[in-house]
Amino acid sequence: MQQPEISVIISTYNSEEWLEKVMWSYEAQTYKDFEMVIADDGSKQPTFDLIERMKSEVSYPIVHVWHEDNGFQKSQILNKAIVACNADYILMSDGDCMAREDYVEVHINEREEGYFLSGGYFMLPMSISKLITKEDILSQRCFNVKWLKSHGLKSSFKNNKLTAKGVTSQFLNTVTPTNASWNGHNASGWKKDIVAINGFDERMQYGGQDRELGERLFNYGLKSKQIRYSAVCLHLDHPRGYKTQDSIDKNLAIRATTKKENKKWTDFGIKKD
Repeated sequence: MQQPEISVIISTYNSEEWLEKVMWSYEAQTYKDFEMVIADDGSKQPTFDLIERMKSEVSYPIVHVWHEDNGFQKSQILNKAIVACNADYILMSDGDCMAREDYVEVHINEREEGYFLSGGYFMLPMSISKLITKEDILSQRCFNVKWLKSHGLKSSFKNNKLTAKGVTSQFLNTVTPTNASWNGHNASGWKKDIVAINGFDERMQYGGQDRELGERLFNYGLKSKQIRYSAVCLHLDHPRGYKTQDSIDKNLAIRATTKKENKKWTDFGIKKD
């Protein structure tokens, strides 16, 4: 296989229903020269079965990176997935985020040396998340605000994320007050930059490990570019059983140290001492 232009890392854990929808959304991409690297934090057999079946049903190559289930160890499995990426450029998203057809293309077109790209997501309620079918994804109607409203989506300024195009999306990217941080559901950067800061800090469990990676990229000298109104993904709803105050507090302390000491490197990343 020749080297793809971009590796798309998708993180997952025992959520085949959502992962399948996400995988179909990548089959609909306008830009085709990518591989999918699934960062699997210890899923059971049904996820393996799904991935095996999808390998024969989609046109893009799939690399499945898995380790034993040892609680919430997303940072560890993401580091293994980074190493497994065959492309020089890496896009990271989650197994609950369906990508609009131009998603990978936007990341490819906007990439730039010395930068990483920061996108957002559009949150769907559980009722709509459940009813979306493979046909809704391949036809792209599930990204259409009228279609979503006909299935119960409320009116909101946030709906602009789905309707903004061209100049409007560029304008909204510029004026949005949201920081262009590294977001685990929608961010991309050069593999060499991510490896140069030693990837994710594996001490960090749920809450902010993506932001901390971005903070070290800034300390390393990178800038970030806001693309939240151009690179659109739909976030499928789910409960968050792994979210604990302890892990959030611990992670905030690690991030405070990263900031205070201007850290570029973590000793708890891809390379271990």
